[in-house]
Amino acid sequence: MADLLELSDDLPTMDVPAGHVLIDEGSDPGRLFILVSGSLTVERDGVVFARIDSPGSIFGEMSAVLGKPATATVRAEADVEVRVADDPEAFLIERPGAALTVLRTTASRLDGLTQYLVDVKAQFADQTGHLGMVDQILDTLVHHQAPAARTGSARDPEGDHQH
Repeated sequence: MADLLELSDDLPTMDVPAGHVLIDEGSDPGRLFILVSGSLTVERDGVVFARIDSPGSIFGEMSAVLGKPATATVRAEADVEVRVADDPEAFLIERPGAALTVLRTTASRLDGLTQYLVDVKAQFADQTGHLGMVDQILDTLVHHQAPAARTGSARDPEGDHQH
């Protein structure tokens, strides 16, 4: 797997003091970040659910790739240094190794979540009432499909054309 630190060595760096918010939950998609050093927390609705502390970790990619507002807040837990891609789409298109690394990271997260959901589904399989709905809710989540992808490139930004 390609190393994001190597693939991003020409990006500008930013030093961020402890406590500073790099991404606000609900903010418009923007920059993509790669951690060089330090640690960050990820929170949703004020609840911390993850820590980012491995150099080369990427964050901000979900919002950038989906073109949707950020689903979580990312805050510097300690002083951090990050590399910043101001144009995430161009970064991923121009560096296929980075795109593959992000895809593998996302697939790994999805695999872990799927395993967890299967465990939850098994635990509540025989329940009635609200807990019995867990099966239906998980089925809906697992089978949700995003809209069809559109083709496109830097040379053909409109995509889906016959040439």
